[in-house]
Amino acid sequence: MISREQVHTLVTHKAFQRFIIGVIVFNAVTLGFETSPGIVAEYGTVLHFADRTALVIFVVEILLRVYAFGWAFFKDSWNIFDLIIIGIAVVPATGEFSVLRALRILRVLRLISVVPSMRRVVSGLLLAVPGMASIAALLALILYVAGVMATKLFQHLQPEHFADMGTTLFTLFQIMTGEGWPDIARELMAKAPMAWIFFVTYIIVSSFAVLNMFIAVVVNGMDRGMTEELVEAEEKHAAEQKASDELLLSEIRALRAEIAELRAARE
Repeated sequence: MISREQVHTLVTHKAFQRFIIGVIVFNAVTLGFETSPGIVAEYGTVLHFADRTALVIFVVEILLRVYAFGWAFFKDSWNIFDLIIIGIAVVPATGEFSVLRALRILRVLRLISVVPSMRRVVSGLLLAVPGMASIAALLALILYVAGVMATKLFQHLQPEHFADMGTTLFTLFQIMTGEGWPDIARELMAKAPMAWIFFVTYIIVSSFAVLNMFIAVVVNGMDRGMTEELVEAEEKHAAEQKASDELLLSEIRALRAEIAELRAARE
């Protein structure tokens, strides 16, 4: 009977983790090949067998990790993420569930949980979500105000871009990304020469200011995540060092006690 400690050693070993990464990448390649009708017509059976084999490996890996970590497995959000991804993959993709076949590519996302560097990046992004939500609300407010202004100012001058609120918001989003806005502005300025003031002000506020705030918040979140990870690593190292020191001290005390007993026996 294989013990839980042996399974834990297996699933945490670097060679085992590299093997799982290799299977994930291999599965991603085979799923990509399935998008080609010609390759599927010639090697469809092989691709299906490779896909089933990869799925079996993933299921076995999840079961081994559940057995190795016990209830602690469900306390880690990354383990839950892996469990959901594999759970989607094992749902029968036939009948009304045939749409789930396209979701098999989600297995590739397991690289995020397996590769530590990717996991740190995503953790940093998650830490930045509250700040990003505030920036998104600010951007939505700016878009709304600019949308109302642009619709009232340019509705009759350029109806194909500013006919109503919905059309205007789409145009402003396009302008914010920098896609084709000079053509829109020049066409409008032929009828309203001062229209450039609106466009320049809107681009400076939305693109140069608010969107750069997104980058700043994300970078700050990733930096905070790295700092927290370093602090946790230092605390873990300190705890391990303390445990090692206490063990060493206990052994020294035991050795002293044995020496004292030997001296007493000689006397």
